[in-house]
Amino acid sequence: QVQLVESGGGLVQAGGSLRLSCAASGAAFSINTMGWFRQAPGKERELVASIGSGSTYYADFVQGRFTISRANAKNMLYLQMNNLKPEDTATYFCARGRGFDLGLHLSDYDFWGQGTQVTVSS
Repeated sequence: QVQLVESGGGLVQAGGSLRLSCAASGAAFSINTMGWFRQAPGKERELVASIGSGSTYYADFVQGRFTISRANAKNMLYLQMNNLKPEDTATYFCARGRGFDLGLHLSDYDFWGQGTQVTVSS
């Protein structure tokens, strides 16, 4: 069983930055696709970014502002968030993909963290 624990969320002013971390424990394969999702109240959970082997995907609404990275030897996943906007306010989740591609669908992921809250004030 894989356990994912996010950290790094908090309250930040618009234009500020946060770095989210996701620590994996238990059975884990560093080569698996990893993703960051977010969910705002009343909204569906949406993919923010994913990282496979040598490739990354970013949703249009974060392109150029967020960077996904991983430290495989440490079983860590990161999301650097710059130039944050109030509309970025959401609970952010990390997830492990079932396979090795970029995993653009919720069903492509089999383990999820508990989420960390990001609130961006105007």
